[in-house]
Amino acid sequence: MIASSRQNPTVPSGGAQTEPGFETICAHFGEDRAASFGAAAPPIVQTSTFVYPSAEAFARRGEADTPFWDYTRVGNPTTGVLEAKLAHLERGAWALAFASGMGAISAALQACLAKGDHVVCVASCYAPTRWYLDEVLARFGVGVTFVEGPSVDEFRAALRPETRLVYLESPTSGVFQIVDVPALTALLAPRGILTVFDNSWASPCFQNPLDLGCDLVLHSATKYIGGHSDVVAGIIVGRDRTLERQVRRQAELAGACLDPFAAWLLVRGLRTLALRMTQHQASGLAVARLLAGHPFVRTVHHPGLESDLGHELACRQLRGFAGLFSFALDDQSPTATHGFLNRLRLFSIGVSWGGHESLAIEMPQAPGSAGLRLIRLHCGLETTSDLVADIEQALR
Repeated sequence: MIASSRQNPTVPSGGAQTEPGFETICAHFGEDRAASFGAAAPPIVQTSTFVYPSAEAFARRGEADTPFWDYTRVGNPTTGVLEAKLAHLERGAWALAFASGMGAISAALQACLAKGDHVVCVASCYAPTRWYLDEVLARFGVGVTFVEGPSVDEFRAALRPETRLVYLESPTSGVFQIVDVPALTALLAPRGILTVFDNSWASPCFQNPLDLGCDLVLHSATKYIGGHSDVVAGIIVGRDRTLERQVRRQAELAGACLDPFAAWLLVRGLRTLALRMTQHQASGLAVARLLAGHPFVRTVHHPGLESDLGHELACRQLRGFAGLFSFALDDQSPTATHGFLNRLRLFSIGVSWGGHESLAIEMPQAPGSAGLRLIRLHCGLETTSDLVADIEQALR
């Protein structure tokens, strides 16, 4: 739940009112230090229940632009600060926080879909999203078609009269293809088809899907928003108030609410998001360029490379590039792949990404990989030259 306007003061500009910059929003928006005893960091309101001085005050909660605080599963002041910041950063009207990225994904899908509806989803999406569509929602009468390529024509061909929603990632997971989002949403909107977009890879620092015509934006806030590998969380952002009511109802009933302490950790992470994304981008591009020119490497999937098929489109839709990408060794044997991974010193072997630490993992069955055994790299916050040197020695 977004905090009230009393808790979302306009950041002073010293002159005429102007929209504050990204970093300033991360640092100040949604906070009321006067109401927090002057604390530079917002307080952690670690409570399950809120009490009121009178029955009349309880009955008026949520009226006259006041927050609706009564139970933390429904809303909490600390979580409200986080939601206010992310709604503004994603250029939305509202945001809701969840206990995990999958909590946000499942809530968005359930809020938008009913029995008999049909979903079109990019094939190389986050694997648990695919499993949820293919295994869980299918049991409740929701059909799904997975589109292998990123072209708008392939999405158009997959539409049915009962298609209710298109689920997107751009870049996609695994092979990092770029979808022409404005062209696709221009096709879908007149037909009343909703577009849900997972923006975890770019973060609001590098891309705003609502401005590209999407209806809902999702984040695994575990990744770049948190940034420190110490919290699991999800976010949904939107503009439409009807969708807000639907998503909010699903959030309340499913119960995947974010703990106030976790919300506080995410607020802390947001304060350095722009700085961290700059470093992730620099290291990711440096390592990708090394790999693209190496004789032991067959292909590199990184939309920031000029040689990438989606590079021109990516430059139109993105303001920058994250540190997550994939590549394939020329030697496709498990021995070669495992040998490379085992020789890495700074890149640890592990799932997830977006934290301070660099990670590497094998992806032998990635959709859209043309059967290649891919290695996914997340370039963390270590010194760029050290990460490049680690890749070089592992390839040797």
